[in-house]
Amino acid sequence: MKLLEVTRNEMDRMTGGAVHQGLAARLPAYEYAHADDLMDRAGEAKEPALIVALDSVTDPRNLGAVVRSAAGFGAHGVLIPERRAAGMTASAWKTSAGAAARLPIAQTVNLTRQLKAYQEAGSMVVGLAADGDLSLPELVAPGGLAEGPLVVVVGSEGTGLGRLVAETCDQIVSIPMAGQLESLNAGVAASVALYAISQARLA
Repeated sequence: MKLLEVTRNEMDRMTGGAVHQGLAARLPAYEYAHADDLMDRAGEAKEPALIVALDSVTDPRNLGAVVRSAAGFGAHGVLIPERRAAGMTASAWKTSAGAAARLPIAQTVNLTRQLKAYQEAGSMVVGLAADGDLSLPELVAPGGLAEGPLVVVVGSEGTGLGRLVAETCDQIVSIPMAGQLESLNAGVAASVALYAISQARLA
């Protein structure tokens, strides 16, 4: 490993003004997994698959937060589109708090097609949306869908699930909330759903 000592101004320039605390490392480009690897990982662990798919989430901090929650609550990987979506940038990596090193993140050219492939492999695909026809408590009820292979799809920050993705989902699931708040951001919604699913699987 080659070490280089530079001035603070040079460090600021090299890191594009990021908060670096005086240290920086040059890393190779992130190596994405193949979408099928996520299902294979569940099979190797002899567990029902739990995959999180993001539909056009563009904020890398939301991606990092989802990766962190997915790792913390037992998911087998995260699936993201190749285009018009956040990738594993330095910001996403930092927000994941190291979880990106332990959990595979896969890219797909066509999210809808890959969701259909997961369905054909035996997984139920559920999308999170405020107007869902199934509530999260119903999803995680004893004997419910959460106990089998499951793909949880989280929509973009502004528009939620795209039309084709929503139509592909087997169920649209809502998270009940008190008060007038209409929706949660992508990272928080994924965390709430993954926590509830992990608890249902432990029961």
